Amino acid sequence: MIVSKKMEGIIMSPTAYEKRRISEFDSYCKHVLRNEAKDIQRQLARKRKVEISFSDLSEMDLNQLYVFDEYKTDKHFFHVINEQVALQSNHLSRALKKLSDTKQKVILLSYFLEMTDQEIGEALNVARSTIQYRRSAALKELKAEMEEHEHE
Repeated sequence: MIVSKKMEGIIMSPTAYEKRRISEFDSYCKHVLRNEAKDIQRQLARKRKVEISFSDLSEMDLNQLYVFDEYKTDKHFFHVINEQVALQSNHLSRALKKLSDTKQKVILLSYFLEMTDQEIGEALNVARSTIQYRRSAALKELKAEMEEHEHE
């Protein structure tokens, strides 16, 4: 910005032409900055319409954003009446292994192979009421075992 010129000890004011050029440049800079601010505001408004924060996503939407790799070595396998049941939970697998063989079969057939008490009774050659009793006893043992090792 030219405010004054110094020539051989004489201080000169800017000419009318220089003042006008300074004013035009100042006006041009303000105009550019004003338009740039408008462009940024429009761009942010467009982004707000199509983008959403991760914290605003529902649990279901968040679950769609990632995938867990599954390997056979990560699963625990149980064999029940010519069927194979794979469990991924170490906690549940450990608790199931501590049950007696008959209670373990009842739980696996009932909850993982979705068999009724009658079907389980027929498969194990046991009365339906016995299956019901074994399942409720097994569930109590499972609950106690899992609560005991809950923080591991």
